Amino acid sequence: MRHLKLGSAIGAMLAAALMGAPAKAETTVLSNVTVIDGTGKAAQPNSAIVMTDGKIAFVGPMSQLQAPAGAKVENLSGKFVMPGLIDSHVHVGMMQDVSQDVKFYDRANVEADLKTYAAYGVTTVQVAGTDKDVIFDIRKDLRNSRPHMARVFTSGQGLVWKGGYGGLLGLNVPVATPEEARKSVDEQAAKGVDLIKLWIDDERHMLPDRMPYTLTKAIIEQAHKHKLKVWAHVYYLDDAKELVRQGVDGFAHIVRDKPVDKELLDMMKAKGTWQIASTLSREIVYSMAVMPWIHDPFFTRGVTPGTLDALRSPEREKAVMLGPLRVPGLPYEKRLFEDMSRTVVQAMDNYTAIIKAGVKTGMGTDSGPNGRFPGFNAHEELQMEVMAGRTPLEAIKSATADNAEWLGDKTIGTVEKGKWADLLVLEMNPLDDIRNTQMISAVYVSGTSVPTIW
Repeated sequence: MRHLKLGSAIGAMLAAALMGAPAKAETTVLSNVTVIDGTGKAAQPNSAIVMTDGKIAFVGPMSQLQAPAGAKVENLSGKFVMPGLIDSHVHVGMMQDVSQDVKFYDRANVEADLKTYAAYGVTTVQVAGTDKDVIFDIRKDLRNSRPHMARVFTSGQGLVWKGGYGGLLGLNVPVATPEEARKSVDEQAAKGVDLIKLWIDDERHMLPDRMPYTLTKAIIEQAHKHKLKVWAHVYYLDDAKELVRQGVDGFAHIVRDKPVDKELLDMMKAKGTWQIASTLSREIVYSMAVMPWIHDPFFTRGVTPGTLDALRSPEREKAVMLGPLRVPGLPYEKRLFEDMSRTVVQAMDNYTAIIKAGVKTGMGTDSGPNGRFPGFNAHEELQMEVMAGRTPLEAIKSATADNAEWLGDKTIGTVEKGKWADLLVLEMNPLDDIRNTQMISAVYVSGTSVPTIW
């Protein structure tokens, strides 16, 4: 009996020790890679990355690698590793094939979009003011775990002018007075939004009016009282200038009605106003009767069969060529493709001027709504940035380190020790050809390999 009691006591002690012991670290080593770290520094060949419990524990030369005992080692000889992309302008959860409607927005649809973004190597997204409140639960769960989908930053429900353009029909509550605008900002702040979004546009004069400056001023002032950044959908040069004067923090689109001028560029630089998203890939898609990627597996694997059928239809081609048409979910007829070729050229020219002037820029696509595609458009956007004058290294930085700076998140955006291991592994060098960002070998979100588009 004494031996039985002693054995039971020893067993209890062992069980207690095991319960109190720290969990064994999960470690993966990526060896023999070329690292493009997102900071703008030159690529580092013959490198290794050690990921432990989802974070980067080491990045440096192979000669300095000390792989922990028991670590899983992936030999990625000949491959290239860069930070996961950050798309600073997206919409999620609102689509079913090519139909856009607030009724489609639920947790399952949002998470499906976030997984699609991750499959394309976009490991973080910033949603532009068209989220239902379930986004806060999704965001909380992602931030309290090691996610297997794209991380999310949200603007909640952005602010739209009563009778004006913007938002998601049936979701965003329009405001008509400065008092209503301030109250709406307070409500979004109370929910815990990451930033505030507003729209000031009239759809190229298709609508009778756009948000007055008295309202934009009230929104910006009230958001700043809550220490929240404000970013704005703009189209017109004059609106962009006035919003910079009022203290807006960033623009969700580039000016497209006329060339940006020295006054705007100088003000943006002086005030630190960001061109956080230029959405060049958004502009070009509306000018194409037939999308050149419509049979490309890199595109087709990321969309539904119903989407492909609609995009390949003669009806769409006719709409592009002739317009106008009725867009589901909009209460007015939209001249969707009219004069879009000019708009694309103006957007590209203005982007060139902005980067030459040294204005702070990020990368954003406006993907998610009809005609813009989660994940895929990020790669198109990078290509268009390079077409407009950036080097591939600069374009990558805009979509990684620069976007992380805008978000104020020091845990993502670069391949550096201590940061989340959100990584994009490529078969070919994107610095030789930016199109090589499509040559995806693997995607890691918080150190876990997730399914890719391939």
